[in-house]
Amino acid sequence: MRGTNPRQTKRMMQRLGMKVDEIPNAKQVIIRTENKDILIDNPDVAVIEVQGQRVFQIVGGRVSEKSVTKDVIEEEIPNEDVQLVVNQTGKSLSEVKAALKETNGDLAKAILLLQSKS
Repeated sequence: MRGTNPRQTKRMMQRLGMKVDEIPNAKQVIIRTENKDILIDNPDVAVIEVQGQRVFQIVGGRVSEKSVTKDVIEEEIPNEDVQLVVNQTGKSLSEVKAALKETNGDLAKAILLLQSKS
């Protein structure tokens, strides 16, 4: 099989209106689903821009999976986020934590949820 010249490939992609950039020194890519996290360690990551859309290409690396529980999601919500929502809504810490847990840590959704309960 004949190898391709990276310079020629880049020129061809530019002629087609594609822009390719590497993300140097990527350590890990996490794909988070509702039930699990897919972890890709030490990947080669490229960003390809075509017609205003960005496509991320992930190649290689060691792949592992981890189940996600609600406890893990709760642990991942930083105290700064909790305090920000408390300041924005005037709700108690327990109400804010429950709203952040329900919205999987989405600050804007949690604020809207708490404001709609007023």
